[in-house]
Amino acid sequence: MATAAVFSSLRRRKSPSLEAFLAPVDLSGTALIQTLASISTEIISCFAAIRFSFQRRNARSLIRKIEIFLVLFEFLAESRWGSSSSSSTALLCLKELYLLLYRSKILLDYCAHSSKLWLILQTPSISGYFHDLNQEISTLLDVLPINGLDLTDDIREQIELLRSQSRRSRLYIDNHDESLRQTFYSFLDGFENAEIPNASSLKTFFPEKLSIKDSESCTAEIEFLEDQIANHDGDLEPTGSVINAFVAIARYCRFLLFGFEDDGFEWRHKPSKEEIGRGETLITVPKDFVCAISLELMLDPVIISTGQTYDRSSIARWIEEGHCTCPKTGQMLTDSRIVPNRALKNLIVQWCTASGVSCESEFITDSPNEGFVSALPTKAAVEANRATVSILVKYLAEGSEAAQTVAAREIRLLAKTGRENRECIAEAGAIPHLRRLLKSENAVAVENSVTAMLNLSIYEKNKSRIMEEDGCLECIVSVLVSGLTVEAQENAAATLFSLSAVHDYKKRIASVDQCVEALASLLQNGTPRGKKDAVTALYNLSTHPDNCSRMVEGGGVSSLVGALKSEGVAEEAAGALALLMRQPLGAEAIGKEEAAVTGLMGMMRCGTPRGKENAVAALLELCRGGGAAVAERVLRAPAIAGLLQTLLFTGTKRARRKAASLARVFQRRENAAMRSGGYGFVGNGNGTRDGGSFTTDVSVPMSISISVPVL
Repeated sequence: MATAAVFSSLRRRKSPSLEAFLAPVDLSGTALIQTLASISTEIISCFAAIRFSFQRRNARSLIRKIEIFLVLFEFLAESRWGSSSSSSTALLCLKELYLLLYRSKILLDYCAHSSKLWLILQTPSISGYFHDLNQEISTLLDVLPINGLDLTDDIREQIELLRSQSRRSRLYIDNHDESLRQTFYSFLDGFENAEIPNASSLKTFFPEKLSIKDSESCTAEIEFLEDQIANHDGDLEPTGSVINAFVAIARYCRFLLFGFEDDGFEWRHKPSKEEIGRGETLITVPKDFVCAISLELMLDPVIISTGQTYDRSSIARWIEEGHCTCPKTGQMLTDSRIVPNRALKNLIVQWCTASGVSCESEFITDSPNEGFVSALPTKAAVEANRATVSILVKYLAEGSEAAQTVAAREIRLLAKTGRENRECIAEAGAIPHLRRLLKSENAVAVENSVTAMLNLSIYEKNKSRIMEEDGCLECIVSVLVSGLTVEAQENAAATLFSLSAVHDYKKRIASVDQCVEALASLLQNGTPRGKKDAVTALYNLSTHPDNCSRMVEGGGVSSLVGALKSEGVAEEAAGALALLMRQPLGAEAIGKEEAAVTGLMGMMRCGTPRGKENAVAALLELCRGGGAAVAERVLRAPAIAGLLQTLLFTGTKRARRKAASLARVFQRRENAAMRSGGYGFVGNGNGTRDGGSFTTDVSVPMSISISVPVL
């Protein structure tokens, strides 16, 4: 029988329904015979005229056997066998034959329509599937009571001959197919030894022997192989790592042999990462289901040592890059173990089912070959990708506008997976050419280039390469300000966030003309993903004390205050505001924002645990540095006492600590007011500080009595 890997792959394209497999159980003898005849006729009509590229002899042999079965079924139908009494053994054999015919149909369809490279790699296994079917046919014919079927002499002779042939059948592996497989593996060995096969050998193999004659058919081959890795990585022979190397070789041959001009590439707008399309409707993915690294729906959520949950592929890539901290909290990872979050995965599956959303990875990622491949790269894959990069960079430098656009796209895709790819792309000199394309009037070229920059910047060494490239930072900001597509602007913001992870670059990034203004605008008016990119970039920039004035002047403060009410970005906005409030200028500016206090208190009431933590930290900083009038406004908020009390007992450790500090501030001010005979800020009557005493004109005193735990 064919293995699960083969049949699950077939089910994604064309598969019989469950009812089709179960139907014969309830069919009478006559109806079963008619069904068997119909299936046999369908198989013969579909595959008898096909010229199979591979497994020709095995496929023809199986079809001839089915043709003989069809003669038997037609005779039994004409003789109305089974209309009265029929042998139970014969009936059972025919029902088993029904299932065997369906498996035969699936296997023949697989050989007729699958990737040529995949069929080559699977030559021994697929030959084994044909042999297994032959063995089943032999067993069925041995059990089938031919004498009880009242067959004519010529049909009996054909069945006897078929039984004899099936008994003698042996595993057959076509020498032509096996030779091609060995040739393909020789290319792998060549790259493994850093010896790139010559172009004539590759041309003989791909266009001439396999009839892969253009870029489009080669791309289809690559995508099929990647699909096998993505869906059957744990049940593959050869392994996912080896197939990944074959993918890299096929990609190299695609550009070496077919160039760039006739690429057949059609740009299509993709939904934003936090939105999934269903018809004409966009569905917002619940925040808790979105990975904090990829900003995509988590397909395989896992928990790391800090207790945070990420998608398995994203956190694996993060650790692969050499990071030893939690991406979200910054805490050091005590170990690299990851534990499946099965409860969350069940919730995600339930949500997908209820929302009519596919849980398949190809529905969510940007492109079939953009998905992260979990298999570790082999030396052959690294060398093949390095050879491909040299071709891509050459076309980036010297090719036509169309060729440069395709080259930028392919660099974008290669840079999405693997530190080795990101490193060799930068070392090959791609960054200056990508920087030049950022000024292009071609929207697709700009989008591919800025996204390639984003993917390259994930590798730490490439951050300095990008920042040191003359004018590169300014070009990225220019795309953020006036990019021709929304995705280009969003990816420019994400690139700035990635670059600003280096402390020394934060001030330089914020000082670029229109940078903060553009991020603030994206935070106010962007898509959910755009707002996420903008708020994370603004947060990073806020961690540098010298950027406070630019955040105020560029509208960053106002946009962050406004984001306190936006789902998905509120907690990052509160965190950025808390950082800015540590500077007197920032505290003063935020204190003037009427919505700041109400927005932060709203987060304390309804936000996530981390959001509440950031909100109470921001209010504490606001009271410390925002001036007496702002502190009075916070103090007079009618719900503040209850919110602090709740946080003191239910908040995170940091939230409890900040809530305790804020409660102490209020208690000291309340005690000072009571000693002075009133509530408020005493002295000058205008609500400002005077000698460290406090009075107000509040007619109804607000009593705050909170037991502050020692933390």
